[in-house]
Amino acid sequence: MREHVYSLTVRWTGNTGSGTSAYRAYRRDHVVQAGQKPTIEGSSDPHFRGDPARWNPEELLLASLAACHQLWFLHLCAEAGIVVIAYEDEPLGWMSEHPDGGGEFSRVLLRPRVTLQIAPGQALSPELQARARQLHARAHALCFIARSVRFPVEHEAVVVAAPAAGS
Repeated sequence: MREHVYSLTVRWTGNTGSGTSAYRAYRRDHVVQAGQKPTIEGSSDPHFRGDPARWNPEELLLASLAACHQLWFLHLCAEAGIVVIAYEDEPLGWMSEHPDGGGEFSRVLLRPRVTLQIAPGQALSPELQARARQLHARAHALCFIARSVRFPVEHEAVVVAAPAAGS
């Protein structure tokens, strides 16, 4: 087994002058930085006094799950000789908040819409559609992020087809 180590910096930028002297005295703004990559501007969810123009941790968790699944699916399709020409996901996540202010995600639903390339004049065969769905299941089983969370990550994939370019 190989081990990979990831490192980044999360820096709070919301001190308005008096630190956390009161619950309403500070902004929830922060930045996420890693090497020379573009900075991600974060905050808390607007329900928790966050800036709605910035990414919140809950959105970043959904993005991580969706991106990991996407990357595995594309990898598996390339190995299987299935040509994907478009991929889009609009994941949903359900988080429960408890009376003590804590909470957790109870479920995430990935909703990828995948367009496969097919030969001109051909229709999307049931076999190719079934194979693509099997690869979604395999991608889910391999996704590092989905394997790391303690709530269900489900997927409802839609598979469509488009003829090869120039047809």
